Amino acid sequence: MDKGGLYFWTATINKWQHLLGSDTFKEIVISSLEYLSNAGKLDVFAFVIMPNHIHLIWRINEDNGKESSQGSFLKFTAHEFKKMLPQDELANYAVEASNKRYEFWQRDPLAIHLYSKSVAYQKLDYMHANPVSGKWQLASDPCAYKFSTARFYELDEKAFTFVKDLREEF
Repeated sequence: MDKGGLYFWTATINKWQHLLGSDTFKEIVISSLEYLSNAGKLDVFAFVIMPNHIHLIWRINEDNGKESSQGSFLKFTAHEFKKMLPQDELANYAVEASNKRYEFWQRDPLAIHLYSKSVAYQKLDYMHANPVSGKWQLASDPCAYKFSTARFYELDEKAFTFVKDLREEF
């Protein structure tokens, strides 16, 4: 991802496991986004946290020390997940690698450059519809799903203070 560009970004939990089904783990994701956003490292315009993946619309502004901001996000959340998981569940994320014992996020998240207003809004609609889709049925209405920015865009309710308005970008 190029710094300064708007991107639709998807990161998936290793082996599509439902680690993010627990609100505790969703809060870890939110706290990391909030921290990096408040530090000016990235701008978050929209998100949805699903049981086994997340979608974001964001802009990376600068690195976080020696690592990329998205790398910091993945690393921090992984460390927090490891602390929170009971020992018997950690085995589900074990890997044989020289640099780590566990892998919570699949490698190579998907990043799609949002080069136009219409593409950005298409991705925004897709994200917010995810929790109500037939596969998930996590809520009856996108605005009823707590771990999403749908309420902000549909009802102008800003539950997440770090979220910036995508409509101001175009």
